[in-house]
Amino acid sequence: MPGMSERPLHILVIDNNRIRASIIEEGLSEAGQIHVTVLDETVDLLRRIVEIDPDVIFIDIENPNRDELEYMFEVSRAVKRPVAMFVDNSVEGSIEAAIDAGVSAYVVDGLKKESVRTVLETAISRFNAFDRLRRELNKAKSELAEHKSIGRAKSLLMKTHGLTEPEAYALLRKTAMNENRRIAQIAESLVLAAGLLGKEMR
Repeated sequence: MPGMSERPLHILVIDNNRIRASIIEEGLSEAGQIHVTVLDETVDLLRRIVEIDPDVIFIDIENPNRDELEYMFEVSRAVKRPVAMFVDNSVEGSIEAAIDAGVSAYVVDGLKKESVRTVLETAISRFNAFDRLRRELNKAKSELAEHKSIGRAKSLLMKTHGLTEPEAYALLRKTAMNENRRIAQIAESLVLAAGLLGKEMR
């Protein structure tokens, strides 16, 4: 996410009420170098967001019904950007649904010009924190999957070639070095080939 010192932050405001949108614009104008684009309709919204490519999205819905909220939550899931939502009235369960959808800031009955900057900073901060956690989780899952593949590959080599565990690992490492690939890639290929040949350990 670009910092305000690097270039103007591009904020997309989605609001069909031009007066309320102007309140957000005024609040954002006091937050530093900000470029604001306003959309006053939600037709083909995802395509428009992709075209505009904002850094942060502000969504303002006066009195949302459940269908409107669910649509906006789906948008939030898809865009992978900090999203701040302003609503006058909260539908039951909407706060939990907003968190689940990745909405970074969900403000109920709180559209005030003075609070817009704080909401912006909160949305960016929370998005970055959750994004970091998501990347760390994905890395951990990937490392676990690689560890399992290497373990299965060693078991296959030990069974089919009568190797000890250190010898099996050394063979995987040597093959990886010779082919300029990672050990996990060699292990995954070996496990896949063994499975195709019906020799994979169960």
